[in-house]
Amino acid sequence: MAAIYQRFIEQKQAGKKAFAVLIDPDKMNDSDIDPIVEQALAAGVDYFFVGGSLVVVNTVDQNIQRIKSKCDIPVILFPGSPSQVSKYADALFYLSLISGRNPELLIGQHVISAPMVRSSGLEVMPTGYMVIDGGAPTSVSYIANTAPIPADKSDIALCTAMAGEMLGLKLIYMDAGSGARNPIEEKMIQRVSGSISVPLIVGGGIKTPEKAAANCRAGADVVVVGNAIEKDLSLMKEISGAVHAL
Repeated sequence: MAAIYQRFIEQKQAGKKAFAVLIDPDKMNDSDIDPIVEQALAAGVDYFFVGGSLVVVNTVDQNIQRIKSKCDIPVILFPGSPSQVSKYADALFYLSLISGRNPELLIGQHVISAPMVRSSGLEVMPTGYMVIDGGAPTSVSYIANTAPIPADKSDIALCTAMAGEMLGLKLIYMDAGSGARNPIEEKMIQRVSGSISVPLIVGGGIKTPEKAAANCRAGADVVVVGNAIEKDLSLMKEISGAVHAL
Protein backbone atom coordinates (compact mmCIF):
# COMPACT_ATOMS: atom_id res chain seq x y z
CA MET A 1 0.00 0.00 0.00
CA ALA A 2 1.25 3.46 -0.89
CA ALA A 3 2.88 5.45 1.91
CA ILE A 4 0.53 8.40 2.45
CA TYR A 5 -2.67 6.37 2.17
CA GLN A 6 -1.16 3.78 4.52
CA ARG A 7 -0.63 6.60 7.01
CA PHE A 8 -4.32 7.57 6.76
CA ILE A 9 -5.34 3.96 7.34
CA GLU A 10 -3.00 3.42 10.28
CA GLN A 11 -4.14 6.62 11.98
CA LYS A 12 -7.78 5.62 11.57
CA GLN A 13 -7.18 2.10 12.86
CA ALA A 14 -5.36 3.50 15.90
CA GLY A 15 -8.18 5.97 16.56
CA LYS A 16 -5.84 8.91 16.05
CA LYS A 17 -7.26 12.14 14.64
CA ALA A 18 -5.28 14.23 12.16
CA PHE A 19 -5.13 17.93 11.33
CA ALA A 20 -4.47 19.33 7.85
CA VAL A 21 -3.78 22.92 6.81
CA LEU A 22 -5.13 23.96 3.41
CA ILE A 23 -2.91 26.21 1.29
CA ASP A 24 -4.61 28.11 -1.55
CA PRO A 25 -1.97 28.98 -4.20
CA ASP A 26 -3.90 32.08 -5.23
CA LYS A 27 -3.42 33.57 -1.79
CA MET A 28 0.16 32.55 -1.00
CA ASN A 29 3.68 33.57 -1.97
CA ASP A 30 6.99 32.55 -0.40
CA SER A 31 6.79 35.21 2.31
CA ASP A 32 3.36 33.87 3.32
CA ILE A 33 4.43 30.21 3.26
CA ASP A 34 7.37 30.54 5.65
CA PRO A 35 5.46 31.60 8.80
CA ILE A 36 2.75 29.03 8.09
CA VAL A 37 5.31 26.23 7.91
CA GLU A 38 7.04 27.50 11.04
CA GLN A 39 3.74 27.47 12.94
CA ALA A 40 2.80 24.08 11.51
CA LEU A 41 6.02 22.50 12.77
CA ALA A 42 5.48 23.95 16.23
CA ALA A 43 1.84 22.86 16.25
CA GLY A 44 2.42 19.30 15.02
CA VAL A 45 0.31 19.62 11.87
CA ASP A 46 -0.09 16.25 10.12
CA TYR A 47 -0.60 17.30 6.48
CA PHE A 48 -0.56 20.20 4.08
CA PHE A 49 -3.27 20.16 1.40
CA VAL A 50 -2.46 22.44 -1.56
CA GLY A 51 -4.99 23.58 -4.14
CA GLY A 52 -8.10 25.61 -4.83
CA SER A 53 -11.24 25.73 -6.94
CA LEU A 54 -9.80 28.39 -9.21
CA VAL A 55 -6.04 28.86 -9.47
CA VAL A 56 -5.46 32.18 -11.23
CA VAL A 57 -1.77 32.49 -10.41
CA ASN A 58 0.10 29.27 -11.23
CA THR A 59 2.29 29.03 -8.15
CA VAL A 60 1.40 25.46 -7.16
CA ASP A 61 4.90 24.10 -7.92
CA GLN A 62 6.52 27.07 -6.22
CA ASN A 63 4.35 26.79 -3.10
CA ILE A 64 5.00 23.07 -2.74
CA GLN A 65 8.74 23.37 -3.28
CA ARG A 66 8.87 26.08 -0.65
CA ILE A 67 6.98 23.93 1.86
CA LYS A 68 9.17 20.89 1.13
CA SER A 69 12.33 22.95 1.58
CA LYS A 70 11.24 23.91 5.09
CA CYS A 71 9.75 20.72 6.55
CA ASP A 72 8.93 17.06 6.01
CA ILE A 73 5.17 17.37 6.61
CA PRO A 74 3.46 15.45 3.76
CA VAL A 75 2.04 17.64 0.99
CA ILE A 76 -1.09 16.40 -0.76
CA LEU A 77 -2.56 18.04 -3.86
CA PHE A 78 -6.22 19.04 -3.54
CA PRO A 79 -6.82 19.96 -7.19
CA GLY A 80 -9.62 22.08 -8.58
CA SER A 81 -8.79 21.00 -12.13
CA PRO A 82 -6.54 18.54 -14.02
CA SER A 83 -4.00 21.32 -14.55
CA GLN A 84 -3.26 21.43 -10.82
CA VAL A 85 -0.78 18.58 -10.83
CA SER A 86 2.70 18.98 -9.41
CA LYS A 87 5.40 16.33 -9.33
CA TYR A 88 6.80 17.98 -6.19
CA ALA A 89 3.91 16.86 -3.98
CA ASP A 90 3.81 13.57 -2.09
CA ALA A 91 0.33 12.50 -3.16
CA LEU A 92 -2.82 13.57 -5.00
CA PHE A 93 -6.47 13.45 -4.03
CA TYR A 94 -7.96 12.21 -7.33
CA LEU A 95 -11.34 13.81 -6.71
CA SER A 96 -14.62 12.53 -8.06
CA LEU A 97 -17.45 14.94 -7.21
CA ILE A 98 -19.95 12.33 -6.10
CA SER A 99 -22.33 14.84 -4.49
CA GLY A 100 -23.07 16.47 -7.86
CA ARG A 101 -24.38 15.36 -11.21
CA ASN A 102 -21.84 17.02 -13.46
CA PRO A 103 -20.32 14.16 -15.52
CA GLU A 104 -17.18 16.21 -16.20
CA LEU A 105 -16.27 16.11 -12.51
CA LEU A 106 -17.34 12.51 -12.02
CA ILE A 107 -15.17 11.10 -14.83
CA GLY A 108 -14.77 13.52 -17.77
CA GLN A 109 -11.81 15.53 -16.51
CA HIS A 110 -10.21 12.36 -15.17
CA VAL A 111 -10.09 10.91 -18.68
CA ILE A 112 -8.26 14.03 -19.85
CA SER A 113 -5.87 14.16 -16.91
CA ALA A 114 -5.12 10.43 -16.55
CA PRO A 115 -1.93 10.32 -18.68
CA MET A 116 -0.51 13.39 -16.94
CA VAL A 117 -1.39 12.07 -13.50
CA ARG A 118 0.09 8.64 -14.24
CA SER A 119 3.34 10.12 -15.58
CA SER A 120 3.68 12.49 -12.60
CA GLY A 121 4.75 9.61 -10.36
CA LEU A 122 2.48 10.91 -7.59
CA GLU A 123 0.75 8.60 -5.15
CA VAL A 124 -2.86 8.74 -6.38
CA MET A 125 -5.66 8.45 -3.82
CA PRO A 126 -9.15 8.01 -5.35
CA THR A 127 -11.37 10.33 -3.29
CA GLY A 128 -15.13 10.79 -3.17
CA TYR A 129 -15.64 14.55 -2.87
CA MET A 130 -18.91 15.71 -1.32
CA VAL A 131 -19.87 19.38 -1.23
CA ILE A 132 -22.25 20.23 1.63
CA ASP A 133 -24.27 23.46 1.77
CA GLY A 134 -22.41 25.85 4.06
CA GLY A 135 -24.99 28.65 3.95
CA ALA A 136 -23.26 30.72 1.26
CA PRO A 137 -22.39 30.27 -2.42
CA THR A 138 -18.86 28.89 -2.79
CA SER A 139 -16.33 28.82 -5.61
CA VAL A 140 -16.48 25.04 -5.84
CA SER A 141 -20.27 25.01 -6.40
CA TYR A 142 -20.01 27.70 -9.07
CA ILE A 143 -17.06 26.17 -10.89
CA ALA A 144 -18.55 22.66 -10.63
CA ASN A 145 -21.94 23.89 -11.86
CA THR A 146 -23.66 21.65 -9.34
CA ALA A 147 -25.75 22.02 -6.21
CA PRO A 148 -24.37 21.03 -2.80
CA ILE A 149 -26.06 18.47 -0.58
CA PRO A 150 -28.48 20.36 1.73
CA ALA A 151 -27.10 20.76 5.24
CA ASP A 152 -30.09 19.00 6.81
CA LYS A 153 -30.13 15.98 4.49
CA SER A 154 -27.93 13.54 6.39
CA ASP A 155 -29.57 10.56 4.72
CA ILE A 156 -28.52 11.79 1.27
CA ALA A 157 -24.97 12.39 2.53
CA LEU A 158 -24.59 8.94 4.08
CA CYS A 159 -26.01 7.16 1.01
CA THR A 160 -23.68 9.19 -1.24
CA ALA A 161 -20.65 8.30 0.88
CA MET A 162 -21.69 4.66 1.05
CA ALA A 163 -22.05 4.50 -2.74
CA GLY A 164 -18.63 6.13 -3.16
CA GLU A 165 -16.98 3.51 -0.95
CA MET A 166 -18.74 0.64 -2.73
CA LEU A 167 -17.56 2.05 -6.06
CA GLY A 168 -13.99 1.65 -4.78
CA LEU A 169 -13.09 5.18 -3.66
CA LYS A 170 -10.47 5.07 -0.90
CA LEU A 171 -11.35 8.28 0.96
CA ILE A 172 -14.44 10.41 1.50
CA TYR A 173 -13.94 14.19 1.72
CA MET A 174 -16.90 16.26 2.98
CA ASP A 175 -16.47 19.99 2.36
CA ALA A 176 -18.66 22.99 3.15
CA GLY A 177 -16.33 25.02 0.92
CA SER A 178 -13.89 27.86 1.41
CA GLY A 179 -15.49 30.72 3.32
CA ALA A 180 -18.51 28.66 4.36
CA ARG A 181 -20.83 30.55 6.69
CA ASN A 182 -21.84 27.34 8.45
CA PRO A 183 -19.61 24.30 9.03
CA ILE A 184 -20.95 20.79 8.48
CA GLU A 185 -23.17 19.67 11.36
CA GLU A 186 -21.92 16.94 13.67
CA LYS A 187 -25.08 14.93 13.07
CA MET A 188 -24.26 14.58 9.38
CA ILE A 189 -20.60 13.74 10.08
CA GLN A 190 -21.68 11.09 12.58
CA ARG A 191 -24.11 9.46 10.16
CA VAL A 192 -21.64 9.43 7.28
CA SER A 193 -18.82 8.15 9.47
CA GLY A 194 -21.02 5.36 10.78
CA SER A 195 -21.89 4.20 7.27
CA ILE A 196 -18.35 3.85 5.81
CA SER A 197 -15.09 2.16 6.74
CA VAL A 198 -12.70 4.33 4.70
CA PRO A 199 -11.10 7.45 6.25
CA LEU A 200 -13.35 10.53 6.41
CA ILE A 201 -11.95 14.04 5.83
CA VAL A 202 -14.02 17.08 6.85
CA GLY A 203 -13.40 20.74 5.99
CA GLY A 204 -15.05 24.09 5.42
CA GLY A 205 -16.14 26.68 7.94
CA ILE A 206 -14.12 25.30 10.86
CA LYS A 207 -13.05 28.40 12.79
CA THR A 208 -12.50 27.25 16.38
CA PRO A 209 -10.68 24.47 18.24
CA GLU A 210 -14.02 23.48 19.77
CA LYS A 211 -15.61 22.87 16.37
CA ALA A 212 -12.58 20.92 15.14
CA ALA A 213 -12.75 18.68 18.22
CA ALA A 214 -16.51 18.24 17.84
CA ASN A 215 -16.07 17.13 14.23
CA CYS A 216 -13.49 14.56 15.33
CA ARG A 217 -15.73 13.24 18.08
CA ALA A 218 -18.53 12.93 15.50
CA GLY A 219 -16.31 10.69 13.36
CA ALA A 220 -14.03 12.83 11.19
CA ASP A 221 -10.60 11.20 10.87
CA VAL A 222 -8.99 14.36 9.43
CA VAL A 223 -10.14 17.96 9.86
CA VAL A 224 -9.02 20.62 7.38
CA VAL A 225 -8.70 24.35 8.06
CA GLY A 226 -7.69 27.05 5.59
CA ASN A 227 -9.41 30.44 5.74
CA ALA A 228 -9.46 30.72 9.53
CA ILE A 229 -5.71 30.14 9.74
CA GLU A 230 -5.01 32.62 6.94
CA LYS A 231 -6.70 35.24 9.14
CA ASP A 232 -5.15 34.16 12.45
CA LEU A 233 -2.04 31.95 12.47
CA SER A 234 -2.25 31.44 16.23
CA LEU A 235 -5.34 29.29 15.67
CA MET A 236 -3.15 26.58 14.16
CA LYS A 237 -1.63 25.52 17.47
CA GLU A 238 -4.97 25.70 19.27
CA ILE A 239 -6.82 23.61 16.69
CA SER A 240 -3.98 21.10 16.41
CA GLY A 241 -3.96 20.70 20.19
CA ALA A 242 -7.72 20.16 20.29
CA VAL A 243 -7.60 17.55 17.53
CA HIS A 244 -4.63 15.62 18.85
CA ALA A 245 -5.96 15.62 22.41
CA LEU A 246 -8.59 13.16 21.19
